[in-house]
Amino acid sequence: MKSKCILLFMLCCLTWAATAASLFVEAESFAVKGGWVVDQQFMDRMGSPYLMAHGMGSPVANAQSSVEFPETGTYYVYVRTFNWTSPWKNAEGPGKFRLLVDGRALPVTLGTQGSSWIWQEAGSVAVRNRKAVISLQDLTGFNGRCDAIYFTTAKGDVPPASVPQLEAFRRKALGMPDRPASAGNFDLVVVGGGVAGISAAVAAARLGCKVALLNNRPILGGNNSSEVRVHLGGRIETGPYKALGDLQKEFGPSRQGNAKPADFYEDDKKEAIVAGEANITLFANYHAFAVDMNEQRIVAVIARHIESGLEMRFEAPLFADCTGDGSVGYLAGADYRMGREGRDEFGETTAPEKADSMTMGASVQWYSEDSGKPTAFPTFNYGVNFNDQSVEKVSMGEWTWETGMNFDQVKDFERIRDYGLLVVYSNWSYLKNNYKENNPWRNRKLGWVAYVSGKRESRRLMGDYILKEDDLRKNVVHEDGTAATTWTIDLHYPDPANTANFPGAEFKSIAKHVPIYPYPVPYRCLYSRNVDNLFMAGRNISVTHVALGTTRVMRTTGMLGEVVGMAASICKQNKVDPRAVYRKYLPELKHLMQEGVGKKGLPNNQQYNVGGTLSKPPVVVEQHE
Repeated sequence: MKSKCILLFMLCCLTWAATAASLFVEAESFAVKGGWVVDQQFMDRMGSPYLMAHGMGSPVANAQSSVEFPETGTYYVYVRTFNWTSPWKNAEGPGKFRLLVDGRALPVTLGTQGSSWIWQEAGSVAVRNRKAVISLQDLTGFNGRCDAIYFTTAKGDVPPASVPQLEAFRRKALGMPDRPASAGNFDLVVVGGGVAGISAAVAAARLGCKVALLNNRPILGGNNSSEVRVHLGGRIETGPYKALGDLQKEFGPSRQGNAKPADFYEDDKKEAIVAGEANITLFANYHAFAVDMNEQRIVAVIARHIESGLEMRFEAPLFADCTGDGSVGYLAGADYRMGREGRDEFGETTAPEKADSMTMGASVQWYSEDSGKPTAFPTFNYGVNFNDQSVEKVSMGEWTWETGMNFDQVKDFERIRDYGLLVVYSNWSYLKNNYKENNPWRNRKLGWVAYVSGKRESRRLMGDYILKEDDLRKNVVHEDGTAATTWTIDLHYPDPANTANFPGAEFKSIAKHVPIYPYPVPYRCLYSRNVDNLFMAGRNISVTHVALGTTRVMRTTGMLGEVVGMAASICKQNKVDPRAVYRKYLPELKHLMQEGVGKKGLPNNQQYNVGGTLSKPPVVVEQHE
């Protein structure tokens, strides 16, 4: 009798759960973002973009959206959020916010618990009208984050925690179709809207290719955008093909400087050059997250809009990975490397004795502004402790504020970015609230802090040739040399002074420079050796860690993007893959590089931050801030 009662109870519970009403809301889809920003940088790891209250210590305006509940009644509410300072301090975090339904706040303060992304219980709400307005109310301005909100009439009906299970749950809850919509057919799909991706797309378009350009941010430019604010580096009008780089005269900013006001980066010029090409269709805010393969060929790239969640399928005979992270190549199974090669593998004297996983880091840049009167800043102390000797006595931070060298720049990137935010806020708080001689900072307030972190290095996709230190320092001539890299071999390391104060938790870097003569990068470094129809341009090309020190600056990556666009046009014309351009059509590529695709007669407005040297002997120079 007892067992029958238990079985009946279980059946009742199952029936009750099956008939429970629920509503799943993606935070990034909110119609009004207020002061919250959409952050998609980690969606491959955590499953989704999210909204973040990036107020630099001042609460931001509410985000809100209209929703319709399936029925009236009492709903239990769960919010997927993250106590982002938990890796450094096991305590209630600073990213506090509340959820409001029709203006009434639920009782629980969110963003304060746990040590990973979790579903935090927010309380319950009595829904009397099916249509309602839900809002996120930021309480601190310190980067509270909300991924999704789940309303359910079944108490304890919490969505899954694991990313794969949550993805399946999310798709079902939102009624997402099994097959993405077709974006159309193209000759070339360029993924990544930084300087390299823009250059590849424009070059290919001007030479007759129909191009789809995908960018997973609303703003073009990558590290040179107003979101990251790194100025261009390297020389144009150098090497055997001086017309390469002419495109950057058209869209490159005319002013130099890292961590400057937004207008320095001239986002509008980048948008204008892309919009001006009839052969380019720009898909802003689309993040590539999957590929369809046929043996060693990419058939299509699948991308998701970072706000609406709409998925699109992009088909083409050719693809260009300009993502920086080599994301498309990674999804397609392309050979890649991460970290530093050992000295013996390529005979590189600058390489470490043994291979390791260290990379150059990522920068969270920032600056402050004089407000003309004393300004307050909240006390911020979440695991990084400063004193009068260790505090950085500065009013801005640019490339030297660099984190994550000893972490994985893909898998651990949210932690890397968050540590960048953590040290900026902690250092500024100490200057404002604890440092006795703080007169230079008394009237200053934070004017801008990047939340899109500027990466230098992650995956490098391997081509038919791997550029190495000897090529650069001994001027090894390759018949398929293309755009010239001119920057020094510029490699970053933890700043010893910062290590002394924060051993194993450095956030400042130094650069060691090895000057080189201008060196044409082989074309074979610009296509995958094992994915037949994949080009690459940007910092993810086929080089060693040491060689990356010179090829990664953006004027150089832009010129290499032009070469990729030119090669794509040859592939289209002859119905061949990238490797065939090297084997059969190299003279045609050389002709295009000689002619260029930029507008003729424009003055060289890209003569700042050219770096490198053309005459000094190769010596290692250390730069300290």
